[in-house]
This record gives sequence, C-alpha cells and structure tokens, in this order.
Amino acid sequence: MTERVEIPEYEQEFELAGGEQLVTGPEFWFLHLYMWQGEPRATAESFGADTADADALYERLFDEDAPWPVFRVLFGGGHAAVVAYRNFPEDNGIDYFVHHPEWGRLGHLGQMDGHDTGPGLSWRELITVADDVQAGMPGLTDPAERFLLLLPVLGDMDMPPDASRIVAERLTRCGIPEAQALGIAGRVLDNPFWDAPGWEVRDSSPVPVCTGSSSPRFMMPLAQGITAEQTRSLADALAGRA
Repeated sequence: MTERVEIPEYEQEFELAGGEQLVTGPEFWFLHLYMWQGEPRATAESFGADTADADALYERLFDEDAPWPVFRVLFGGGHAAVVAYRNFPEDNGIDYFVHHPEWGRLGHLGQMDGHDTGPGLSWRELITVADDVQAGMPGLTDPAERFLLLLPVLGDMDMPPDASRIVAERLTRCGIPEAQALGIAGRVLDNPFWDAPGWEVRDSSPVPVCTGSSSPRFMMPLAQGITAEQTRSLADALAGRA
C-alpha cells in the first residue's frame, strides 16, 4: 500500500504519496536527472535503462489522476528535504523544498518546470544532507540515492576538483554502468539552467544565502519567517552540526 504523506504547507488540493518505492534503478535516474535537459531518448541506454520501463515510469510520475509522488530525505534536527512531482492538469513539474513540522511554512530550494528556479543547495549542503541518514525514519535511506535525488538543485562555484568522480561513484552505486558514469556526471554537473553562484553567511542569519539571482535563496535566508532558534537549528543541520 502506498504511504499517504501529509505536508499541510504544500498543495492541499491534491493527495500526496510516498514515492520512494519508484526509485528502483537506472530508469528513475535517467528521468530525474536528464528529463529537463532535452536529451535524446538514446541517452537512456547510457544509463543502462530500459526505454519501455522508463516510459512506463514517466507515465506514473506524471499521472494527473494519481496521488502526487513525493520523495523525502530526512536529515538532522527533524528537517526533511522533499522532492515533489507536481501534476496539475497541463501544468506539471518538480518542486524541491525543505520542510519541518514545527515551521508552518516551507523553505524553497527550486523548481523544474520550464520556469526553472535554482540552485537551492551548495555542494557542502548537498553532501551533508545526503549523508545524514536518520535511522528508522521514512524516506530514502541510501546516501547515494539521497544525493542524486537532490543533485538537480546543486549550484556552487566552489566545487571540489574531484566532484565529477564523487558524482560518478554515486551514480554507479545506483545502477548506472561504471563505464558511462563519469561522462554522465560531467554532463549533469554542467547545469544548463543557472550559473554556478557563490554561497555566503551574512550577519542577518546563520543560514547561507546564494549570490545567484535565479535562486529562491538569492540574498535571503531559507525558510523566511521561522524563529531565531529554528533558523539556528536549520543552519546547524545544513552544516552537519545537528
């Protein structure tokens, strides 16, 4: 039975359901990482994906008559990074946000729908959140899957020299052929939607802000309106101090 998910601050008109059971292999990662880049269908083969299975999964992910699939990445302090496949009739896309049950609001990381916004995470934040697995909690628990799920909203001018190798290793762990993984990693990191910005902490908040003007975090803290204590908790969680 599919788990029903409640996120009151998100769209309440449509039912949400845990989608983690759909993360079954290369077909999902082909769609999630490449769908918005306009890549030819032949690219599925480089992922080791079956095109028929990828087509069937696409229909499920964007089924207007089914609950919207949401994928959760729980990390420190009770926070959750959430990826939601939004399926309004004739208006679908993927929303990325941070949620906490005590906030009463969302912290937006980005969206992919033709009116793309991002980035929403720095490299350090992505690594921290992906690796901070919370035992016994719902959502994705494999660090490689968590990393790839949030990878589309990565943007950072200060990337490590071995970033492509790190991404390739996580792709391989998720079923992408090792011979193709490094090339795929390079293309995924060469994000065509926004430039690689800087990230900085300002006196007004301990949560880093982004210098990229297309980012929801452009010169403003993530999850505006939360209390000072909640802001410190979020900053600690994003930095791996929670």
